[in-house]
Amino acid sequence: MNSRKTMACAGLLLAAAARLAGQTAGPAMLPQAGGGEPAGLVSSPVSNTGSDPVLKPNPMDVLRHFEPAADEEYRLGKGDELTVDFAGRPEMQAKLVVGPDGRVSLPLAGELVLAGLTRTESAKLISTALSSYYANLEVQISVTKYTANTVVVLGAVDHPGVVTFDGAPTLLKALSIGGLQTDPKKVTQIPERCAIYRGQDQVVWVELKALIDSGNPLADLRLRRDDVIYVPNGAERFVSVLGEVHNPGAIQLLSNSTLASVVASAGGFTESAGNTPHIQIVDPANGKSRILSFKDVLNPTKTLEVTLHPGDIIFVPRSGFNRATYVLQRLSPLMQLSTLSYLVGPL
Repeated sequence: MNSRKTMACAGLLLAAAARLAGQTAGPAMLPQAGGGEPAGLVSSPVSNTGSDPVLKPNPMDVLRHFEPAADEEYRLGKGDELTVDFAGRPEMQAKLVVGPDGRVSLPLAGELVLAGLTRTESAKLISTALSSYYANLEVQISVTKYTANTVVVLGAVDHPGVVTFDGAPTLLKALSIGGLQTDPKKVTQIPERCAIYRGQDQVVWVELKALIDSGNPLADLRLRRDDVIYVPNGAERFVSVLGEVHNPGAIQLLSNSTLASVVASAGGFTESAGNTPHIQIVDPANGKSRILSFKDVLNPTKTLEVTLHPGDIIFVPRSGFNRATYVLQRLSPLMQLSTLSYLVGPL
């Protein structure tokens, strides 16, 4: 039964991917801002700072900015298995595995860091390392097994966990492998939306069902290695915790959740948050944000009112950074896509 269910889910999503692959990205299919304002880069008065007007990003432009280039060259990662060939010197062929430290070991060349390099860059590095022993050495590297090219699928899926790709990872392929859940009639349900987390400081919302229904190929968004896809269920309330925490991502918001408990659920602060961490709470729906000292939050005499709402972004900046500027630069292009809100800074 589970096998048939998984196959049905994969077939549904891959059929959507095939249908979308033959189309070009169209205009934004989401609601317009301001009851008729065109969805694009439009001026909007700043609500709380009195500064000059700011620009609102087009949701489709946000997705295109988030998506890697179609011809982006693969970068080697830990665990990848490689074959290194040397033109005219078959006896030198080497089979290598990129170690947990990102290094490989070659005779004469010694240890070389290849993780994060393209195959071309890695070949040049090996050639340079051996230049003292061989003149005009031509090196070619091929990946015989992709191990590092993974994304993580979490939330309302049948098989949460790590998904490995031989080629460029895409959203629909990852979801088809993760296995979407079904309704009581055993019909596979395409999620209304899902979140993609990238690193510690980026999150983008994809209105998946609307994109598929409109035929927009951005529904099958290209991903980067180590992206985390989160599929919420209909009844779930959660916030996104980003920045200097040990486990950034989606945290379920319970009736008794507090700012301290949410940060604890995200693994607590990293050392980079400093001894007196600050926290910025951003409401993507209206662009408002506030910065709080975590020390003040824990101080009962301060009586700070901190009410968290579903969809809030809780950002912990690195100690010593200009917090408002950092959040503006890193988060505002990647906000919730169901609105055209723009982050305008702290209150």
